Amino acid sequence: MGSVAVPPCHVVAVPFPGRGHINSMLNLCRLLAARDGVSATVVVTEEWLGLLGGPVHAPGVRLETIPNVIPSEHGRAADWAGFLDAVYAEMELPFEHLLDHLGAAPAAILADTFVPWAVRVGNRRGVPVCVLSALGATMFSVQYHFDRLPTSAGGSADIADATDPCLIENYIPGLRSIRLTDLEPTHSDKMRLGKILEAYPYVRKAQCIIFTSFYELESNAIEFLRQELPCPVFAVGPCIPFMALQENHADSGEEQGYMAWLDAQPASSVLYVSLGSFLSVSSTQLDEIAIGLAQTKVRFLWVLRDEVARVQHLIRGSDGVVVPWCDQLKVLCHPSIGGFFTHCGMNSTLEALYAGVPMMTLPIAFDQPVNSRLIVDEWMVGYGLKEKARGDGVIARDKISEAVKRLMDCGDGEGTRRRASLLKEASRAAVEVGGSSDRDMASFISYISHFKD
Repeated sequence: MGSVAVPPCHVVAVPFPGRGHINSMLNLCRLLAARDGVSATVVVTEEWLGLLGGPVHAPGVRLETIPNVIPSEHGRAADWAGFLDAVYAEMELPFEHLLDHLGAAPAAILADTFVPWAVRVGNRRGVPVCVLSALGATMFSVQYHFDRLPTSAGGSADIADATDPCLIENYIPGLRSIRLTDLEPTHSDKMRLGKILEAYPYVRKAQCIIFTSFYELESNAIEFLRQELPCPVFAVGPCIPFMALQENHADSGEEQGYMAWLDAQPASSVLYVSLGSFLSVSSTQLDEIAIGLAQTKVRFLWVLRDEVARVQHLIRGSDGVVVPWCDQLKVLCHPSIGGFFTHCGMNSTLEALYAGVPMMTLPIAFDQPVNSRLIVDEWMVGYGLKEKARGDGVIARDKISEAVKRLMDCGDGEGTRRRASLLKEASRAAVEVGGSSDRDMASFISYISHFKD
């Protein structure tokens, strides 16, 4: 008897309109579409289509747009709660109109945690909704179980008593190293917290949860969630663009300059610096970072979108290069990179782990302090700067210089590089045939393909 052809499995994906979330969803869809019989349509606003530079050059993945019914990406940090209000209220109707235009119902809707209305749409149409968490399983578990944490009179997390390093595990199992202070500042703000937690009742109505992380990295949190959640949990990461890295495309004109500079540097001698694309450090802190880096005499490559002229003035005479953009994973995997000064966004964290590069952490908000705690205290592949802040919250240039030198000098004496290398191996093994993420990806595709059976 001949084998039965598997019918094409088409998914429609709707990411939260922020760069880290869109990148996570696109990377997931690329990984899905690399499987036989799977294709994906990713829905973004017209503005985001322009920001992404047009069509996605990945077989089986295409972009579709809805109108710009939410505030512009430029300046959204100034009114984050208002931006979330618009995302929660204004995108649902145009998304439904687009689904009607696409024709046949998809096998599933892939929805970011923070586009909760997508669950309503799928449930109305009888289409399974799979929630993608662009946060790690640890941060997801904190937010999903937030009602278990002690609260202040204002309803936000009570961070007054945070001396016990295992304090959160007393309330939410599987979170060994996370402290209540790691939830600052986002989860101590009642308005911001309210908008975040508004999404989680919809998570409970989804048909499954997908993590961009991988099992070996967050096994405790993933195991606990698999016991607690009323639906399957799939860890399919790292959802980063490693397939493009393996295709080994020729450098673009924009890349040739910094890649040629990296090629000329000794192995593990360059610190890569990137502090995110959404929130940024204060002007005072930026100056301290620039002067602190210049003082170290360490080579560095700094990706910086704003304040470039001022920073270049401050680092004159140093071995530093400032660029407005780079292919981050390609840079992190370059043999000359010896460390990563990071804000600890989840995508950046996963990319650093895949590259096996130790990190120096300066988290700002959202899930970044939690990711920093994991990097420093649980995985032990980096050093934190946050605790070195002065009374005004600024980390002084000499503290930054000391930390940079420690990071770039770290050898097997402290085990930091050895542990980073082990997590690099685990990260890559997870996505190999038969690895934990490869198996979860196959299980996920089988689950949505047979959902209506």
